Formats: sequence, structure tokens, C-alpha cells
Amino acid sequence: VGIQRPDGYRLVRPRKILVAAGAREKTLPFPGCTLPGVYGAGAFQTLVNRDLIRCSDRIFILGGGNVGLIGAYHALQAGMQVAGIVEAAAVCGGYKVHADKIARMGVPIYTGHSVLAAHGGERLEAVTICRVDRRFNFIPGTEVSFAVDTLLVAVGLNPVNELHRKALEFGLDSRLAGDAEEIAEASAAMFGGRIRGREIACELAAGAVSCPADWSEKAEVLKSPGGRVLPYSPPEARTGVFPVLHCTQEIPCNPCMTSCPRGLITTAGHEILGVPEYSGGCVGCRKCVAVCPGLAITLVDYRRDAAYPTVTIPWEFHDHSAPAGTEVRVTDREGAVLGTGRVLSVSPAPGFPGTRLLDVKVPAETANRVAGVMVQEPSVTLPLEAPLEVLPPDEAVVCR
Repeated sequence: VGIQRPDGYRLVRPRKILVAAGAREKTLPFPGCTLPGVYGAGAFQTLVNRDLIRCSDRIFILGGGNVGLIGAYHALQAGMQVAGIVEAAAVCGGYKVHADKIARMGVPIYTGHSVLAAHGGERLEAVTICRVDRRFNFIPGTEVSFAVDTLLVAVGLNPVNELHRKALEFGLDSRLAGDAEEIAEASAAMFGGRIRGREIACELAAGAVSCPADWSEKAEVLKSPGGRVLPYSPPEARTGVFPVLHCTQEIPCNPCMTSCPRGLITTAGHEILGVPEYSGGCVGCRKCVAVCPGLAITLVDYRRDAAYPTVTIPWEFHDHSAPAGTEVRVTDREGAVLGTGRVLSVSPAPGFPGTRLLDVKVPAETANRVAGVMVQEPSVTLPLEAPLEVLPPDEAVVCR
């Protein structure tokens, strides 16, 4: 294997190779796809999250998988406007908790649509989307255009496994881990790497190290895509304090169960894949609210004011984005506006440095259904008055 080092190029003959090179983004050709401002969603996230560059003002997203949904969320966190997300399938491919939290923040998701064209001169200035049929053909007359400066393309990933495949051709002992092995979620990638590393250590140490037998089963569970979506009904109680679990899809996630100090959140199904259920006895510690990666848990507290209870909402924005006394629009689980509430406080979540807890006072008749707060104005998502002219599809440049 050739290794490039600061002191020059070296050839090494390894006893073992572990390839954990991740994945590269897929793309789609369409008129205007080579304009500056058309990003892979992963490249955008690298600029925003690693390099801390606010590279856009107003974005649109092609692809409703987890990468596209989380890209939209990161853009909102960085102070950018998100005009919308298109997904060609009838439903988003990402987890429902991620799609719901984006909808709650005021971002529309256009399922059964795709990007028809990107427009601009020196750089991207607008995108045109269009409804598609069951065979993903565009339906004429359904075009809508939006003024944006960035389009994120999030249409899937391919494993980066070329070194592994070449190593096998030459008879080397090579393994894969993470997205280089199989495209899945971050937790699956990390745990899979842990297994591969332990397996290699076992072989090199001749039995001095072991790999637990149940790890492989857990790794397969973590790779599971979103499963069934179960019926949802908010609790009817109007007294005391209790969490409301807005998560209804079977996904490999259980921090709410493991974080509750009294073990009050359990599941009737699989210990990781099952939909969580609350059994009663909450003391209001709010740990489940802070720990949920899908922002799908709120805490409702009727103890101080039964007519206007306090709802604690997970908040991953700056403190100054919702100062005390601010009137905010509260939304239900899927983004429908329920009315307004008054911010009481924004406080740190102990043990979770990236999360704040937003306490909002709302009327009792809506409290149990409140799942989030709208963070951008509806005007941000309005399309242009008329769709822009689209070049014929064969004018698209396919550039790798």
C-alpha cells in the first residue's frame, strides 16, 4: 500500500487493512446544475459545521432523506433561510422525527416533486421545481420557481471502497467499516467501526482481546431504516407534570429511555426499535427533553398555572433568538400552527452543552399538542409570482 507522508512516499505491506473512508455524494444532472451555488449537501454541512462559514442567505434542498433534512436544520441554526425541500417519493426517506421538526420550524416539504432546473448568470439565482408522476416523470403545468442563492443536492451516497476492493485483488486482508461498508446512520457507522477494530485486535492479539457476541446483532439494529409509523394521540391530562412523546416511528433510537432517572419511558416492542411510551410518575427533571436527537419530546407542567401551563421545548439555537417575553408561534407535531405562546426563559440543559430548554406559557387547550416553535416567517417560503423559463433537458451539463 502506498502511503504519502510529510517526509515522502512509502510502500508498506500491512498485516491488516481497515478502510473507513466514508462515502461520496451522488448527484443529478439538470439544466443549471453546474452553477456556483449548487452544492452537495455534505459539502455544505462541512462548510457550516466544520469551517463555520455562513455561505448562503436563502437555500433550497433537493432530497428528503436524513442528510437533506438535517442540512435544512443546520442552515436554520446558522441563520439562513430555507425556502423548501423537495422529495420525489411520496414520503420523505428520512426519519419522521427529522421531517417533523423541520416542518415545525416553518420549512415546507414538497413530496412528489423534484428540481426541474437551476437558473442564474454568474451564480445560482433561482430554482424551479415540478411535480412528478409515479415513474418520476415531470408533469407539465406544475412548475413553481423560488428565488434562492443555494441549492443543496442530497440524493444519496456511494461507499468509498476502491482501496478495499483493490487490496482484495492483491490478496491483502482488508476490512470495511462505516459508510465505506454500508450507507447507514452515524451511530451504525461508529459502532460498526468499533466491531471491525475489535475483530482485528482479536486476530492480532491471538485471543487476548475478545469481541462480545451480541455486538453484531446490535450493529444490524442500528442500520435499520425507519419502520412503521404508529397512530398518534397527545395525552389528555391537565394536571401535574409529564413528558409528551411526539415520536411515533420505529427507529433505532432510545436515549429517552436510558436518560430517565426513574425508568418511566419504556417500549412495548424492541428495546431500541420500539416506539417509546411514558408510564407515569414524572418529577420534571427534563432530561428526556434535552437528550432526544429528534427534538421530539416536550414537557408540560400544570403545577403552577393550570389555565396557562408551561411547555418546555428543546432549543438548539442561540439564547438571543427567543428572549424572555417574546411571543412565538407554537406548532403541533407536524408543523400546523396552534397559536402563540410567551417565552418565559431559555436555560442551559445540564449535561447537554449544545441544547437549551425553552419554557413557553401557552393555553391549556393546546399545551399537550405543542411540539415546537416556528423559527422563520412564512414569507420566506413564498415562490415567485410566475415560474421561470426552463431550458430543454438536453442542455444540462453532466460534470464529474
